[in-house]
Amino acid sequence: MIKTKTTKTKTETTLSPLERAGVRLYHNTRCSKSRDVCTILEKKKVKTEIVEYLKTPLTQAEIKELLKMLGLKAVDLVRKKEPIFLEKYEGKNLTEAQWIKAMAQNPILIERPIVVKGKKAIIGRPPEKVLEFLK
Repeated sequence: MIKTKTTKTKTETTLSPLERAGVRLYHNTRCSKSRDVCTILEKKKVKTEIVEYLKTPLTQAEIKELLKMLGLKAVDLVRKKEPIFLEKYEGKNLTEAQWIKAMAQNPILIERPIVVKGKKAIIGRPPEKVLEFLK
């Protein structure tokens, strides 16, 4: 019997959980743009991990990691037409940490859909933007 030794490459060990899925989609099933991105990924036969972030809210650390991948400030990821934004946050000048906490506590505030590939992420608006991102 031949024994083989399996080792992880440096790349595998340095990837975060967000990066290991191939493509991860932060999805809201009630959002038409998010559903459109799902359809695009299915048609392109892209291996996709779907995260329904309203059912499984992101932690503050996960939001920070996504922001880094997106190259955005927290306030730029906030959906400013959501009723909860208008009721609780409109006109307030919150810090980066406060916006991240607000999104962790109220995931409906997070812009969607978000597609993650490797160490990069985009907001899939318009949905066709995802096609270019996948290349």
